[in-house]
Amino acid sequence: MNERTPRRPQAFRLDDPGVVLAEDGRPAPRGAVVVTPAPQLPETVEEIALPVPPPKSSRWGALFWTGLGGLVSMGLGLAVSKLIEDLFARADWLGYTGLAFAGAFVLASLVILGREIFGLMRLRTLNKLREDAAYAIEKDDRPRAEAVTQELIALAKTSPRLFRARTELAGHLGEIIDGADLVRLAERHLMAPLDAEATALVSSAAKRVSVVTAVSPRAAVDLFFVLITAVGLIRRLALLYGGRPGALGMIRLFRQVIAHLAVTGGMAAGDSLIQQVVGHGIAAKLSARLGEGVVNGLLTARLGLAAIEVTRPLPFAALPAPALSDVASGLLPQKTKDEEPKARE
Repeated sequence: MNERTPRRPQAFRLDDPGVVLAEDGRPAPRGAVVVTPAPQLPETVEEIALPVPPPKSSRWGALFWTGLGGLVSMGLGLAVSKLIEDLFARADWLGYTGLAFAGAFVLASLVILGREIFGLMRLRTLNKLREDAAYAIEKDDRPRAEAVTQELIALAKTSPRLFRARTELAGHLGEIIDGADLVRLAERHLMAPLDAEATALVSSAAKRVSVVTAVSPRAAVDLFFVLITAVGLIRRLALLYGGRPGALGMIRLFRQVIAHLAVTGGMAAGDSLIQQVVGHGIAAKLSARLGEGVVNGLLTARLGLAAIEVTRPLPFAALPAPALSDVASGLLPQKTKDEEPKARE
């Protein structure tokens, strides 16, 4: 068998008459150089479908609460001042005692206010990171993507579980050229372990709500337990992703989660959840109370999924967002192989 010897590389000019393009369709003369052009890439690149960003709070609402808080603070200050004046009018030692209590109250209030402001600033930082990351992915902005990654690495320093992930990510900062790829790399390294833990938290809360509301004797107990579980779940998710919400921060987070559910149509998912329950044939096998517990657990799971999207500092671009089946799989029994042929018959 004769093996063909490979041709040696040749140098030529494009304006040489001996150079023929392969796409011309004409036969090449003997000894001519045939050039095959590289395939052209499509001009339009498919855009990345990013999730809907959480809605921003209204400035009029912030102005309302600022004015109300200022008036309440001034009213309390005048009341305390009048009380101390009355104590001094009765006896000096009573006035100094009241003044000491007022000083302790002011000091504690300043510390609590500082924590609340820090928590609100941290939540604003996480929201800004999510917006910048979405912009960097959409526009492939390398400087903004690098700034987002550096900020995420700084936030991850408070979490010992992300030490290895942030170390590996810091070593790849100079190797990634595209901004979108850098944000996706940061998401895979820093968000993957947190997403797994967040999914476990939501699943555990959904199962707990399902069991408690199924055995609870009164609707008031159900409502109270569901509310406490939802607030605790949102707080734990915020702490997991780097937030430090206080009382005001929790109110803001809860409003954002409810608004996100309204924007994304999450509350309308209740009908599909009930259809899923009925479709699995549970309505004929379970009691009414147990069915209510299952539906409450599914709605709690949907609330937890919305809270993950609100508290997460990066949008779901490289990793898939957790679905309802991931966090509520234990609430619905799976059909066995023996039941499927019977159902078909």
